[in-house]
Amino acid sequence: MPDEDRLPQGEVVDRVAVTFEGDGEGEADLTWGQIGLWQSIEASGMSKTVFHVAEAEPGTTLDDLAATLRSMVSRHQALRTTLVLREDAPPRQRCHTSGEVTLAVVDAGADDPALVAEAVSERWQHERFDYGTEWPIRVAAIRKEGVLTHVVTVILHTSIDAYGHSALAADTKAGGTGPVTALQPLEQAARQASPAGQRQNAASLKYLERVLRTIDASRFGEPRFGGERWIDMVHYRSPATLLAIRAVAAREKIDDSPVLLASFAVGLARFTGVNPVMAMLMVGNRFRPGLADSVSALIQLSPYMIDVADTTMGDAVSRAAASAINAYKNAYYNPYEQDEVIERVERERGEELDLSCFYNDRRQQERGHVGEAIPSDEEIRAALAHSHLSWEPEISMPRRKIYFNVDDPPGAIEFVMSVDRRYFDRTDMATIMRDIEAAAVRAALEPDAPTGVTRRVATGAAH
Repeated sequence: MPDEDRLPQGEVVDRVAVTFEGDGEGEADLTWGQIGLWQSIEASGMSKTVFHVAEAEPGTTLDDLAATLRSMVSRHQALRTTLVLREDAPPRQRCHTSGEVTLAVVDAGADDPALVAEAVSERWQHERFDYGTEWPIRVAAIRKEGVLTHVVTVILHTSIDAYGHSALAADTKAGGTGPVTALQPLEQAARQASPAGQRQNAASLKYLERVLRTIDASRFGEPRFGGERWIDMVHYRSPATLLAIRAVAAREKIDDSPVLLASFAVGLARFTGVNPVMAMLMVGNRFRPGLADSVSALIQLSPYMIDVADTTMGDAVSRAAASAINAYKNAYYNPYEQDEVIERVERERGEELDLSCFYNDRRQQERGHVGEAIPSDEEIRAALAHSHLSWEPEISMPRRKIYFNVDDPPGAIEFVMSVDRRYFDRTDMATIMRDIEAAAVRAALEPDAPTGVTRRVATGAAH
């Protein structure tokens, strides 16, 4: 546990030792999802985390919170798993059946308890975990005048991803009763090492190799702007995009995800002139048997490739759906072997491959809209006046040429894109955002309209 006494606000007044006891002791290789996140931690030198700050339910006591924490850690292997670090080999995971996890009690004093909670969360997010000895979960109770006001939770990313956190929250809300039926990390590791798991791994790596042999190696060309590498971020909140993708999804009786994927591809291709479009897609893998409600880390990268030239917006959506299926079903593999495939193909092609465009749809809301009322054309057009662009950089921005996130604030779709400013300036960033929104609106209002992308393959950026 980090030194809570150095927290920027509030005072640590107690540390409650919460004992736990659960099933599933053992040691195993990391799961494929854990490997990918461990690679990210190694590359950054930082302890990547999933974090949450919540207001405490009125009347919640410290004993209530300790009981909830005990239940969470006892039930879920991921929260009582440490890493076995090895000097000349990848780490392994070790699940423990019993132990004590610390619940920090922080008194807000004269400060706003909400601000104290945020300060605790911020510090813990950036305080490096001791992977071999520290439990992967940090929890703090924030109090004001003796009343519990907020709960702060920070969990090491190798133990859980955003969807795993949602599964944990749902299990906790349901009371944490009954057997855990979803596959836990040790079971996942065993399944991945099985013949069936190795067949899945081989198929995913073959798909990756096929894509790598067809992409333009240097899709964004040479840097267009001088200076040192600098990552910038734009937020674009679009109510019109939300209405547009709902309209297409309800009309075509499909999930709205392909509509966003097609809009992203068309908007990016129209700006860069590079087509087909390829992005590394973040895939949750929770559609696989036994994994839907697993409290664990399952997200992996898979290449999504689509040709949006000389076709209509409606056809682009259909192509996006097919391309996404290929990416989803081949997103379950050993990341160390993925690295070997990339290195081998680069050697054989005699050039470095640019895989620096990422797409992450991290929305939590329902994506199917069958049976819903279809937004009218007039509503969609009117919503365009309410789009909002802002520049709100974050400390932990992904350091890629393009990293594109999709969020779902109330009443809108929000695009959050970080870029390498040597390749794109702020005018470029704003244009890409608006091009993606325009593509989504065209898919809703004019599905037979052309995408506007005519050049099938281009090297470098054409503006």
